[in-house]
Amino acid sequence: MILTDADLDPRVTTFGRMLEACHGLEQSLGAQLERTCGLPLTTFEVLLRLSRSPGGALTMGELSRQLALTTGGITRLVDRLTADGLVERRPSPTDRRVQHAVITRTGEKALRTALRHHTEALVQTFDGFSTKELAALDRLLDRLRTGTS
Repeated sequence: MILTDADLDPRVTTFGRMLEACHGLEQSLGAQLERTCGLPLTTFEVLLRLSRSPGGALTMGELSRQLALTTGGITRLVDRLTADGLVERRPSPTDRRVQHAVITRTGEKALRTALRHHTEALVQTFDGFSTKELAALDRLLDRLRTGTS
């Protein structure tokens, strides 16, 4: 059976376009970030999220949720970042079962360099969008992210 646009709810197409746009941006911006400063996009995301958290720390569970990775995946990623000196693990002061990932000074330095390159790439990526369009896009994405209408 072959489907036509008339057979599909327009939201199916919208969702597909969003996935394609996200995937394309991840591929191109990730490759550019790795080329310019040697950091994979996932590493950049971890460092950015840690740096924006109180004390530069997040529990492994929270980091896993924010990055949509399994707990095993985040454990392996944090292990690699720890070996690279970008992140360290610290036990929770209130619950010994909980580990925090904490950005190190080396991680902060790497993030600052990467952020400069990433921002330049984003300026180019969004060059054709007006300030008003970007604000509207942000509002719409926040609505999707939070599940509010």
